[in-house]
Amino acid sequence: MSLKKTILTCAVTGGAPFNPKHPSMPITPKEIADACIEAASAGASIVHIHVRDPETGQGSRDRQHFKEVVDRVRQTGVDIVLNLTCGMGAYFLPDPHREGHMLPESDVVGVDERVAHVEELLPEIATLDIVTNNQVEGSTEYIYFSPLHTLRAMAKRFQNAGVKPELEVFGPGDILFGNKLVEEGLVDGPAMMQMVLGVQWAAPHGVETILYQKNLMAPDTHWGAFGIGREQMPMLAHTLLLGGNIRVGLEDNLYLSRGRWATNGQLVERAYNIVEMLGGYSVATPAETREILNLRQP
Repeated sequence: MSLKKTILTCAVTGGAPFNPKHPSMPITPKEIADACIEAASAGASIVHIHVRDPETGQGSRDRQHFKEVVDRVRQTGVDIVLNLTCGMGAYFLPDPHREGHMLPESDVVGVDERVAHVEELLPEIATLDIVTNNQVEGSTEYIYFSPLHTLRAMAKRFQNAGVKPELEVFGPGDILFGNKLVEEGLVDGPAMMQMVLGVQWAAPHGVETILYQKNLMAPDTHWGAFGIGREQMPMLAHTLLLGGNIRVGLEDNLYLSRGRWATNGQLVERAYNIVEMLGGYSVATPAETREILNLRQP
């Protein structure tokens, strides 16, 4: 009996604030590149890459940081599928005293700036967060702002560059819009969709959520889902059993268990072992992942 191939992504650092007590959160381009290699060595199929300001540790969209990370990973010769975020540049902090206006701390930019690093570095995959919604980071409430015309334009730029979009969806309406992008010819099918579960004011964790949203997708969609925090491994197991691809990493969860800090390698190793121990499944290699998703060869 052939084993079902499951694609395992490691999101190595993210761009959101994190607990500064974590002893090994990747921050500098070298640390992020090293984390990608660590994840690949532990068995990941894909690494999902954000960058951070090396001085402050805050999320960044600096093209030179992305270039350094990608160059470092590629120069090692390690075989891993690269997935660069395009999620930055949509941070709308509403001014409570002037309805419809942004505070100066906002970071909302146009299509050119949001895709420039992807067009320059040409990863196999880049994320397209097809959502506009209210979000919360710590005590800060903001709007993740991606108008439909922006998303259509970004999808077209990905397509022209030969980069596969990973459509990150935060709720049912996002999935319906993702289906529409395929129908409009802006995303080459089958689509690749990733359910984000557990973000406040978006789709909650749970098997019912996964089943409902999965059934909204086109039948040939390559789909996955992931949970955040302590729900990372439970949602991984549910997603795997329901036929989806899986994701772990320090972007979504900092712990192996209560009070025990994790590394990306440890999270990938645990996910890999869950897949292997269930029987009937195996983690796709990077080469198999490219074939499954019809990605451009490196």
